[in-house]
Parts: sequence; structure tokens; C-alpha cells
Amino acid sequence: MTSRTAEYPRPDHFLLHISDTHVLAGGAMLYDRVASERHLQTLFDEFEASGARPDAIVFTGDLADKGEPDAYDRIRRIVDPVAERLGAQVIWVMGNHDDRSAFRRGLLGESGAGGMGGARPVDRVDDVDGLRVITLDSTVPGHHHGEIAPAQLDWLAEELAIPAPHGTILAMHHPPVPSVLDLAVSVELRDQAGLAEVVEGSDIRSIIAGHLHYSSTAMFAGVPVSVASASCYTQDLNVPVGGTRGRDGARAFNLVHVYPSTVLHSVVPLGAFPTLDWIDADESARRLGTSGISIADAAATSVPNEPPFTMPIPVLVG
Repeated sequence: MTSRTAEYPRPDHFLLHISDTHVLAGGAMLYDRVASERHLQTLFDEFEASGARPDAIVFTGDLADKGEPDAYDRIRRIVDPVAERLGAQVIWVMGNHDDRSAFRRGLLGESGAGGMGGARPVDRVDDVDGLRVITLDSTVPGHHHGEIAPAQLDWLAEELAIPAPHGTILAMHHPPVPSVLDLAVSVELRDQAGLAEVVEGSDIRSIIAGHLHYSSTAMFAGVPVSVASASCYTQDLNVPVGGTRGRDGARAFNLVHVYPSTVLHSVVPLGAFPTLDWIDADESARRLGTSGISIADAAATSVPNEPPFTMPIPVLVG
């Protein structure tokens, strides 16, 4: 029997990407029928049952549907115990439905977040064992479209001037991608050229976002963009052309696995479906062993003494 090692090792980093929870104060229902809080709890129940252990949980905006303080409290009561059990960091991103002051107080634990604190964009940097996650606030208070101010772009460029050991994931709410739904252009991220100038050539390995309420992927300034669907309700992309139709179903979240040479984004639909076959971890290992196949450990297990991550240089063929 010939033995071989799988083409890719275990990932260096694993992020759980969730978006658009739209929780309401008092446990109220969206559209008087969508149980957004219960759907978020169900998401975690299903995820925890898998036994997966992410390094961080990233929420890309619209945590609270109306920016109510009680909604953020309710989210924390669901998320905090799960994050503790999983041993995962939690990274929060502002969305157009969120309120900056309440967001800072309820999710970031910042006191006195009114006044200028409530007006300032919520831009942050988190280190996830050498993987840099930058959260960029693309919201415009009082509006649903997105914008990134020149001062934010300057800040982002300064942060990116020094590459992170394992590269950077940029997390934002409004995705810099086209939409297949015409009406979505009214709430898109505007003036994207400035962001493209900062992103291109940086160590940003992937951009993750939400806002659209459906899963989507694209490229922006040479970087892959992955849009997670919503945990509350979703948009039907099989709607008659030109229309928009929300639906209470087809919810999903994403898994983000970061490897030395690529970033893998996987969409996980919520809900139970009939099982066709079930092979547990022990049986999988047995079959791989019988076939002489092994999977190498993660290439980067710690930050110290590791060289900075560098983007591959494209080869131009004339």
C-alpha cells in the first residue's frame, strides 16, 4: 500500500462567521412572525452539537434590528456562554440597524458611549493567534447604505502597513460586491474605489461581510469576498427578475478555515434533514488509515519566531 499525505494540512485558524441576527428587545418577532432570537439560539445548538471549536466567532453586523440596548443584552446572554464553552473570542461588527452607542455599551463594554463615542465609527483590530481581524464600520447613522470615510481609510492603511504574522481578515457589514437583486443597490456600499486602493496589495486574505441576507462570493481588489447569509430571515434569489422577496427560512452561517495558501469559506444551512449515511470520526480515521492517507497538522501553531505572512506574487504571462 502506498501512503500519501493529503494536499492540505489542518487549517491554521478557524472562524465561525454569523451575520444579521436582527434581535429585538423583549423577545419581539420580526415581521410579527420571525423568531430571530430563537433562531440564533438554534444556530448555536446545532453548531455546538458538531463538536467544532473555532478560534473566534465573528458577527458581521445588524446584531439588533432597532439598536435597542435590551436586544444587545439578549444577544450576550446567548453568545457569552457558548463562547466560553468553545474557548472562542467574539468579534462584533457594526451594521446599519445597529446603534453605535448601545453597541459600544452592550457588546464592547465601553461605558459613557454617548456623545462623540456614539458618533465615532466602531473600527477595531483583534489578534487571533497571529491572524489579524480588522473590523471596519461601514455604517452611516440614520441610513441603510454604507460608506467608509477618508479618515477610516487612512486608519486602515496605517494598520495594514505592517503585515500580520498570518495575514488579515477584513470584517465589515456592507460587502463590496454586486448584488443580483436590483433593489439592493439602494443600500450598497458607496464609493468603493478608495477602499480598493487600500486593500489591493495588502496582506488582507479575505473580506467577510453580511447585509444581503443571502450567501454570496466575489472578488474585490484582488481579494476574495464572502458574504454570509442571515440567521433570522433570508432573501429568495429565485424571485421573479427585478423583484425582492424575503422569506422565513433558508437560514445559514459560514465556516472560515484559514490555511497557509488559501482561505476556505463554507456555507452551513440551518435545519434538520433526512440522513442518508453517517460515518463517525473514528470510522473516518480508520478508512483513511486503511488507505494509507494522513492529514498533516496545522502549519502554524504559534506566532513567535514565525515570519510575517506575505501575499503570493502573481505571475503575469504575456
